[in-house]
Amino acid sequence: MEERSFAYFTVKDRLPQILTKVIDTLHRHKNEFFEEHGEGVEAEKRAISFLSKLRNELQTDKPVTPLEDELPDAALWNQYLDYQRNLSNGNGEPSWFQSPWLFVECYMYRRIHAALAQNPPIGSFDVFKEGKAQNFFESQEAIIALCTYFQELLKNIQDLDEKQLQGELFKLLQVSLWGNKCDLSFSAGEGSSQKSSPLQCLEDMVPYIIVNDMERLWSLLINAKKRNTDKCNVRVDIILDNAGFELVSDLVLTDFLLSSKLADEVHFHGKSIPWYVSDTTKNDFNWTIKQLQSANHMWMSRCGINWEGNLKKGVWVYHDHMFWTLPHVYSSMAEVAPDLYADLQKSNLLLFKGDLNYRKLTGDRKWEYTVPFHQALNKFHPAPLCSLRTLKSDTQVGLKPGQGEQIQASEPEWMVSGKYGIVQFDATP
Repeated sequence: MEERSFAYFTVKDRLPQILTKVIDTLHRHKNEFFEEHGEGVEAEKRAISFLSKLRNELQTDKPVTPLEDELPDAALWNQYLDYQRNLSNGNGEPSWFQSPWLFVECYMYRRIHAALAQNPPIGSFDVFKEGKAQNFFESQEAIIALCTYFQELLKNIQDLDEKQLQGELFKLLQVSLWGNKCDLSFSAGEGSSQKSSPLQCLEDMVPYIIVNDMERLWSLLINAKKRNTDKCNVRVDIILDNAGFELVSDLVLTDFLLSSKLADEVHFHGKSIPWYVSDTTKNDFNWTIKQLQSANHMWMSRCGINWEGNLKKGVWVYHDHMFWTLPHVYSSMAEVAPDLYADLQKSNLLLFKGDLNYRKLTGDRKWEYTVPFHQALNKFHPAPLCSLRTLKSDTQVGLKPGQGEQIQASEPEWMVSGKYGIVQFDATP
């Protein structure tokens, strides 16, 4: 990792900050563990000691050590660590600052999980839950505005012609795209909620979408709808990113796809363990729908009730495969998780939300800006796919000649500020 790179800054500054917050969170919940379990204080002490040791290893650039727990994915992680060792060509053990950023960041979150999972009875405690809940509550106004807009839209969705339907899809795609700014791992857990109505400033934001393939997405969906017979459902899969406002924006988008008959079923893919501070787990997914259901705002609760109904009817399905929290890039999925790859092949469209998914799609390499997206995917192609992402790391492909350099000239931090976004599509098998 180069010393002045964004990766170096992340590992040196942001990751220790996140660990410190995790330790603090466990410490603050000490009494609660005691009241709930009649014990737990010892478990909390052990977990804190484990995490303090981890923070020290990171800050002093120690070698990245194999996992010593018995969790189901430990063997896969340790194989990957061996692979990293072999890459170092005998240059010693890969250490925190001498390893790929993507790997050590994923590794840190997996070690946080181990610290809790190995210390019952606090094994299922989500150290990031408070931050995710806070993001949700601080984004109330934006959530109300979005739910209200959507419920009003549903009243006459049957009467919309194709052009109007396309306009609404583009609007909700952009809300879901810019919802990706609300990322707590990016702000080291500091507040990053959506305060204002997300619909008001969409026009102003269009120039910041530096790859905009919404037209191609629309063509795919409208053609699938026209071809669709009763025997063959149109399926959309969405690989989720952050809980909080972003998740609500994703749920509105997918409800629109169902309500407009652009899709017949939606499959959600979240994380099986707490991940990257604000990533969505099954608990976050269910909690969000429950919060909306019980909200004392008519349109919020209507959304929550309808979404619970979608899950009961089976037109919405939630999955959390272990692969999403492994360090592997997606071009290894067919080999490492053939069951997941085969499931994604049943989809008509895969929507990948957020920066981490983009890094894993493109192998997290420092590509030339003009390299085609399809090439960077490196044969990962279970189905037509689209990335909705705001830029928070220095990986970007598929730009026009000179486009990246032009932005760079006026905004040196453009790749990591979250100010720019992409809706980048690839349909080539």
